[in-house]
Parts: sequence; structure tokens; C-alpha cells
Amino acid sequence: MKSQEKPTCKLTGEDGNVFNLIGLASRCLKKAGLPEQVKEMTTRIFKCRSYEEALVIISEYIDIE
Repeated sequence: MKSQEKPTCKLTGEDGNVFNLIGLASRCLKKAGLPEQVKEMTTRIFKCRSYEEALVIISEYIDIE
């Protein structure tokens, strides 16, 4: 991800299903005016091999609250 301020998104206490978290993070990025980051993030997540790796990728794009 390019160097810029990341939007903050509430994921703590939400359904931990990876697809739900991707949706929440995607909406947060779109709301922050970063729709191009959504495609990049989801592409990277769908290539990863674990839930933990997916969480690390999500945290690269948003600040998790």
C-alpha cells in the first residue's frame, strides 16, 4: 500500500468471518475515498494462505479499532 494515512475501521467485536472483515474494511476504504485500495487489498487477501495472514493484510490498509 502506498504511504498515506489509513482510515480507522471498527472490526473489534464484529463477526470474525474473513469475508465479513473484508466487507467491513472495503466499505471503510470506499468511505475514505480509497476505492482503488479495495481491489488491491482483496486481491492480496485471496492469494494468502491463512486467516492470520489475511488479518495482517487488512491491517496494512486500515487502522483497526
